[in-house]
Amino acid sequence: MITQPLRIGILGLIHDHVWDHLPQLQHSDNAELVAAFDTNQPLRERIQTEYDCPVYASEDELFENHDLDGVYIFSSNQQGAELTLKALNRGLPVMIEKPMAANLAQAEQMLETARAQGVCLMVNWPFAWWPQMQHAVNSALAGEIGDLWQVKYRAAHAGPKELGCSDYFCEWLFDPKCNGGGAMMDYCCYGCVLASSLMGIPTSILASGGAYRPEPLGVEDNAIIVMNYPQGIATAEGSWSQVGKLTAYATAIYGTQGTYIVEPQKKGRLMLATAEQPEGTEVKVQCPVLSLQTATEHFTHCIRTGETPWGLCAPETSLEAQRILEAGMQQLNQR
Repeated sequence: MITQPLRIGILGLIHDHVWDHLPQLQHSDNAELVAAFDTNQPLRERIQTEYDCPVYASEDELFENHDLDGVYIFSSNQQGAELTLKALNRGLPVMIEKPMAANLAQAEQMLETARAQGVCLMVNWPFAWWPQMQHAVNSALAGEIGDLWQVKYRAAHAGPKELGCSDYFCEWLFDPKCNGGGAMMDYCCYGCVLASSLMGIPTSILASGGAYRPEPLGVEDNAIIVMNYPQGIATAEGSWSQVGKLTAYATAIYGTQGTYIVEPQKKGRLMLATAEQPEGTEVKVQCPVLSLQTATEHFTHCIRTGETPWGLCAPETSLEAQRILEAGMQQLNQR
């Protein structure tokens, strides 16, 4: 087993989420940043200045100059899948930012390659590290609120630019080829992976959406996917035009014996309603073990132990979510 900090390379800096992960990597005892690649000089200069690491304009240069134990990939959904295959074929474990790929064919190839190479492939979902989300998912899967019959998740904000996303990020978010879609791919994906984890494979899928902002972005800015199951339904909503934060990032998990409401972000509450407590009471959630506190700690744990990434971040779960997204985008494009 590797005992020294794992040597991590960063492939791509055009996904803004990378700047949330770099401080975790910097402060971890289990991993260290070795080098970074991006084709954009300003981004290379930024990471070199802030983190004092070597930078490269091509991924091949990075691979040739450094021995790595794993890579993080923060590129577009399309290029991220391509970079994943390059890394996996070198025998390198990969953590890629959600949703997994721009299309189902890419996602299937990624999982097939990871299995063939026998290396870890982890898909990072930011809400997977909320302690209250972990508790709710584990509890629901254990049957503690009875048989599940509905799962709902809504991801929403006023729009990527309004949220402060960089031009590098928005350039590919608004490109249906690079992203795989618009708000449906970027934001409905959360509800799809949550439903896949909790309820499995749907028997049918219905999707709708469109461009409803005053200034169209060139892709759908609002979307909803309804997943039907023999025992219930699940919904995934995504919006890039919502005013205010009410209902944004709201999660509801319904069972025959109870209802969970998961408030957003790491400090959000977990509320449980039952027949005895219909108004709902707060569930006290313990701090997770270190390996479940951040994406970095979980990725390094999986590499060291050979364990499969937990539920929401397992590539099999993300692949099922990608199947749902593909069906949703096909319906949207036929309108």
